Amino acid sequence: MKIYKVGGSVRDRLLGIKSTDIDRVVVGATTKEMLANGYKPVGTDFPVFLDPKNGDEYALARTEYKSGRGYGGFIFHTSPKVTLEEDLIRRDLTINAMAEDDDGNLIDPYNGQRDLEARTLRHVSLAFAEDPLRVLRVARFAARYKRLGFIIAPQTLELMRQISESKELTTLTPERSWKEISRALMENQPQVFIQVLRDCNALKSLTPELNTLFGITQPTANQSEIDIGTHTLNVLEQTALHQQPLTIRWACLLYNLNKDLIPMDKLPQHLTCKHINFKLIKAINNRFKVPKDCQELSLLVNQYHTYGRRALELKPSTLLELLQSFDIYRRPQRFEAFIVSCEMNARGCTDFKQRSYPQAEYLRGAAQAAREVPISHLLNQALQGKELGEALKHERLKALHAYKEQQAL
Repeated sequence: MKIYKVGGSVRDRLLGIKSTDIDRVVVGATTKEMLANGYKPVGTDFPVFLDPKNGDEYALARTEYKSGRGYGGFIFHTSPKVTLEEDLIRRDLTINAMAEDDDGNLIDPYNGQRDLEARTLRHVSLAFAEDPLRVLRVARFAARYKRLGFIIAPQTLELMRQISESKELTTLTPERSWKEISRALMENQPQVFIQVLRDCNALKSLTPELNTLFGITQPTANQSEIDIGTHTLNVLEQTALHQQPLTIRWACLLYNLNKDLIPMDKLPQHLTCKHINFKLIKAINNRFKVPKDCQELSLLVNQYHTYGRRALELKPSTLLELLQSFDIYRRPQRFEAFIVSCEMNARGCTDFKQRSYPQAEYLRGAAQAAREVPISHLLNQALQGKELGEALKHERLKALHAYKEQQAL
């Protein structure tokens, strides 16, 4: 029995990056031997064991072959006769197909270290094309390592195109897809993930609603024009630069959906935001079984984003409607996320990156003014139910009138 560190921990060590996620592969052992040594079995696809002392994972060396469609269409084989090289050749990229023994010696049969030095993401073997999930994984790695100068090898990008055109991406489960998408959006350059998916024709298969935004232009505040798809990438870049959470990054990715359905002469005013068709965003959220908090914010941002852009012009009654829609009294953090999403979208414009965004502080001040309206004197009047609600709404509207007048001074 020999144990090796494999995959990401070896790769990151060579890159000088600290890694806490360590994968280990066991060569020359059987399930019976692992159990006899006290390891606890986990997993259903192939034998993986936990060290009862520290919870570390150990997987038996394995081979596999394609038996059906999709990510799960594989049959795995483990045996003490399976070599380390046979295990590594089934991995996705050469930089993930290196191993390290207990003495720190590097085992690199597929030139992963050479590709690390060349800053290249390259498939290990043609078996790469058998697993559609690898399209998303490579795009995610491209987003992670773009800052280090990594590119995707042309041959690997071609295999990714072949997978995309084979319709195999449609076999991925929502959970698997969302896991990769959410992780990619939290990388330091998430816009690269979307661009790579577009480059290999995967975006039109996974999210055709986003793909159609490329090639659609709209005028900006200074009368120049911007491609909406490119603008979306710029917005994603801003969310990463400002270290925004996943909810905001997801909302910003879907921020401009439907604009390809709006006549060109109606952009960018697009004022009837309450009547925007939400079917596209709902479809995407359902397609990937997106978490509830991400779903909610993406829908609210799409519905009210023009209110954010036009905040300084809104009538107090419209402002109150906006605040009520976000339930700022019980869920203030959701309105803050809306404000930030609007600001990120504004900063995605090339002529706006370094400018101030006064709408943000204006909306925060309005929310504070509405929240500070006292309710005690209304309760003292024995108001209840609908009558109390109407009276409180009236008081908050007065507070917003006063706030707007104060800001105009």
